[in-house]
Amino acid sequence: MDTNGVRLFVLAADMLNITAAGKRLGLAPSVASARLAKLEVQLGADLFHRSTRKITLSIEGAEFLPFAREIIAQEDAALVALGKGSAKVNGTLRFAASSTFAQLFVAPILPEFFERYPDVKVELKLTDTQVSLIDGGFDLALRNYTAEDTSLIGRKLANDTRILCASPDYLTKYGTPQNVEQLNQHQLIVFNNARPRKLVSNMSSNVHYFPPASVKPQIIVDDGASMREATKAGAGICMSSIWNVYKELKAGSIVQVLPEYKLDDQAAIWLVYPKSNVLTAKVRVFIDYLIEKIGEPPVWETNTMVNLKKPMVN
Repeated sequence: MDTNGVRLFVLAADMLNITAAGKRLGLAPSVASARLAKLEVQLGADLFHRSTRKITLSIEGAEFLPFAREIIAQEDAALVALGKGSAKVNGTLRFAASSTFAQLFVAPILPEFFERYPDVKVELKLTDTQVSLIDGGFDLALRNYTAEDTSLIGRKLANDTRILCASPDYLTKYGTPQNVEQLNQHQLIVFNNARPRKLVSNMSSNVHYFPPASVKPQIIVDDGASMREATKAGAGICMSSIWNVYKELKAGSIVQVLPEYKLDDQAAIWLVYPKSNVLTAKVRVFIDYLIEKIGEPPVWETNTMVNLKKPMVN
């Protein structure tokens, strides 16, 4: 397969302009069109829908695009490893992350990253719904996993400790639960399609889960910011990552509930990339930068944060 044609295809897909993509690569319009046509013949598929006014990706083109990006990334990495090509950090990095986390911790530190690497562009896909890295053509994603997940390819960013919490106003109105069983009497806020999480304590040998199977949640959300704001407004009790509510915990607008219980897992925030991907320079420097600015110890676990009560669990 002609990798020059693949490179032209990726650039044309990003710009939605074959002539402009060819010009970027030093090709005359007729040469660029001929090279793309040759690639389409090799693949046996039309990669673009063409009209006199514009081009759009075909279904086959959209399916081939993430693989085409990978082909180019591997070629570039191989040339650098052989002392050929350019080691300059550039290109567009496609990063998928939790919208809530990115708003709090990633977006504010991007200006300094661009000062260090002005030739790198970052395309953010922000959603608290998990997306496919391969199908979406993403270079990197931020994911929540337990430490035991052996399928992880990437680096740990920070621990993801989660607590039960509510607003003081809610607890004043409805009472503070003294044990897990009393959660059955409370309004609960949970994530859409959230699996029950096991709670443990050395004060009881009983197995407990949040949310309890017998309780129908009062509010179901699909992003952490909505959960935080609903909890702060007094809508109910939620299970939240500390990073999502650490400012509210410090201010006292949200307080911890049932601190003697903890989640029976080792959840953490990971920066991951597809197993097949070469770790390109743009991805490597972005990972290093996020770990430098956000990683251990993260701001939400520093001694400036409110001291949470520790569960008495061995």
